[in-house]
Amino acid sequence: MSDWKRKPQEVPFESLLSEMVAAINKHIEQYNLGPILSDSIMCVQTDSVKAKKGLFSRDETVYTGAMITPRWLVWGTSGIKIETTVLSAQLIDILVQDYAQTEFVKMIPDSGINVTGKFTDVSEKSTVFIGLGEGATGDKFKETVIKAVQDVKK
Repeated sequence: MSDWKRKPQEVPFESLLSEMVAAINKHIEQYNLGPILSDSIMCVQTDSVKAKKGLFSRDETVYTGAMITPRWLVWGTSGIKIETTVLSAQLIDILVQDYAQTEFVKMIPDSGINVTGKFTDVSEKSTVFIGLGEGATGDKFKETVIKAVQDVKK
């Protein structure tokens, strides 16, 4: 069982946390990506809460907003202990795998996707985990992203 309780919900881009919307728009402008969000297929916000461990610790909450378009995957994370960060990748440049199908799930149980490839602002190939949680919305986003990546490579 995961240390994180994840609650994904499908939302319009504008309904993501305001600082995340601002950070994503700044990322798009900074890297001159153009109107990449104009043909969004699906957008989700996942609220992830890590239960406290210890007498004096507090629950930790991390917010993830992710959007898939026919050509792009864009996602950001935000929280009290972390600065809002945004990553993006063209679907043609990435591989997406259901985290449940990886070897890592045996060591660190969780639900989401692993994204491997070339990201807009990183020169080397990288792998990033996007936590989505169990349930219909997380599964729908996972399937939508995997299908979109497959479709762009046909």
